[in-house]
Amino acid sequence: MKLINEKAPRAIKNNTMDVYATKVVACDASMAIYQFLIATQTLKQGFGVQEMTDQDGNLTAHLVGLFNRTIKFMECGIKPVWVFDGKPPEMKSEELTKRKEMREKAEEEKKAAIESGDMELAKKMAGRSIRVTTEMTQDAKALIKLMGAPIIEAPCEAEAQCVELVKGGMAYAVVTEDMDALTFGANFLLRGLNSKNEPILQIELAKLLEDLDLTMDAFIDLCILCGCDYSPSI
Repeated sequence: MKLINEKAPRAIKNNTMDVYATKVVACDASMAIYQFLIATQTLKQGFGVQEMTDQDGNLTAHLVGLFNRTIKFMECGIKPVWVFDGKPPEMKSEELTKRKEMREKAEEEKKAAIESGDMELAKKMAGRSIRVTTEMTQDAKALIKLMGAPIIEAPCEAEAQCVELVKGGMAYAVVTEDMDALTFGANFLLRGLNSKNEPILQIELAKLLEDLDLTMDAFIDLCILCGCDYSPSI
């Protein structure tokens, strides 16, 4: 994002949500679920890090978040299609192993921070140790279906499937915080599109390539050099 801000600011535009009224947007559900779970973590004196749960202790922040965001979309006339991750690519196995180790380490550091009374560090580590279970994902899918919004189970990465919907003319833009959507070829990437009345950050791929003076293939190479899930950076 820093590169785009510095070298291709013309590709960035801030819009209000009503600009996308009547449009279909492909939403990265897997990314959104993590956002909701992290955003609702709070610190409670004497209790450590608190998370939104039901009476049985099951995490519910992802359901509340998906419910509110879908309602907001519908109120604004936006038609969301929620896309869920499928099986991760083999090339990403090393990165996924690394993430698992980082989650386990974060969980240990969270417990140590709570014991030492460092609640700010405990909350930071809690965000890094979040794990989304299969049951949580299934509950999320069931909720969205009951609300009358479509879901798609991607064969692989959710953001890649979102882009295919855009390329196929079935959606106008991809809604995700993951910049990978641009390398997959999303015409428009929308960030910060949530249930609040805040400006939405739109990145237009055509203007980005024009201002960087790069072909699509060269842009992909640049992103790989900057670092991605499949290889280290330079």
